[in-house]
Amino acid sequence: MQPRSFAIVTAALLGALGLGAAAVTQWVPAAPAAGPAVAGAAAAATPTGDPAVWTRSTLRNKLMAEMDATDPGVALADLDRITKKLPYTVRFCHPIAHELGHAAVKRYHQDFQKVLSFPHETCAAGYLHGAVEEMLANSDNPEADILTLCAPANKGPCIHGVGHGTMFVTKQDVPAARALCSKFPTDSKRITCSEGLFMQFFAPDEEDENAKANLPADRLAEEPLYPCPEQPALFRSACYFYAPTYYLSSHDWQDHPEVFAEALKWCLNAQATGGGGDCSRGVGSRTMKYNLDREDWAAQQCATAADAWQRKACTEGLMSYYTVNYTDAGAPARLCKKITNPELAGYCRSSGGLSGTLD
Repeated sequence: MQPRSFAIVTAALLGALGLGAAAVTQWVPAAPAAGPAVAGAAAAATPTGDPAVWTRSTLRNKLMAEMDATDPGVALADLDRITKKLPYTVRFCHPIAHELGHAAVKRYHQDFQKVLSFPHETCAAGYLHGAVEEMLANSDNPEADILTLCAPANKGPCIHGVGHGTMFVTKQDVPAARALCSKFPTDSKRITCSEGLFMQFFAPDEEDENAKANLPADRLAEEPLYPCPEQPALFRSACYFYAPTYYLSSHDWQDHPEVFAEALKWCLNAQATGGGGDCSRGVGSRTMKYNLDREDWAAQQCATAADAWQRKACTEGLMSYYTVNYTDAGAPARLCKKITNPELAGYCRSSGGLSGTLD
C-alpha cells in the first residue's frame, strides 16, 4: 500500500460534521470531563450581541451576512478570530468556510484569482475547498480544468480541494471521481486529491441536498468500511482514514460520546484488508476535531483500544488534526503536555517529533 501523505494540510481537515442539519446546528460545547452538554445554552447572548454559544447555523449566518456587507476577507478574519478564541467552533468551521468559498465564486463571477486574493488558510483551507468545488461544478471541461485550476503552484491544499470538487462533478460516483484524480501526473498529487475525494464522500456539505441524496447510505450501513476494501492501493489509505467521519455522524456522536471508543472497535473490521491503522488514525483525527476544547478527554478515547498498535495509531490521529488546526511550532508539545495517560503521552511525543520524555 502506498504510504499516507500526511500533508493532509487541508484534511483534516479536515471535514463536515455529519449529515443531519438539526444534529449539527444544536451541538453546544461539552462539559470538561464528560459528553456533550445540555442543549439550550445558545439562547443567551453576550453584551456584544453574539450568542453565548455558537451553533453552526448562528455562526454561518453571521459570517455570510458579513461577507455580503463587506468581502470574504472580513468574514474569514472573523472566523479565524472566533475559532482561536473558542476552539469548540472548529467542529463546524470547515463546512462554513466551504460555503464562504462557494459564495465568493458566485459573487466574483468565477474569477478564481480574485476569490483567492483573500487570506484563506483558516479552518484547514475550507474556503479554498469550497471555491474549487464551485469552479469545477460550473466547468465545461472539468477533466482539463482539474489540471490547470491550481497551476502553477499546485500546492497540496488546492489539489485537496480538487478532490472535493471531483465529487461535485461526478455526483458522488467514486470510480468516476477517482479517474479524475488519476489524471494528476504524480502519485503524491493523486493521493492528495484522493484525500479530498473521500473526505467529501463521507461528509457531503450540509447544504448540498443532491450530494446527500446520492450517498449510498444503505450500503454504508450494511458493509463496514465500504467502499474502502475495493479501492486501488493508491486510494485505499485516504478512504480508510475518512471512513470514520460517516460512522461517527451516523451513530450520533453529538449525543452519544461513547461512539468514539466504539469507532475504534469498528475499525478492526479493516484489519483483514490492511486498513486498520489508517482507520484508527482517522478516528483519532475526528475525535480531536470534535473535541478540540478537551484534549485529554479525546486522548482517553484512544486509551480504550485493546491493543497498543491501535492506541498508538489513534494518538497519531489526534496529533495530525491538532497540528493542522494549530500550525505554530509549539503545538505538538502543547498537546502532549495535556495528555495525562503516560503511554499515550509517549505516543504523542513520538508522533510530534519530540523527545521521549517530558521536559
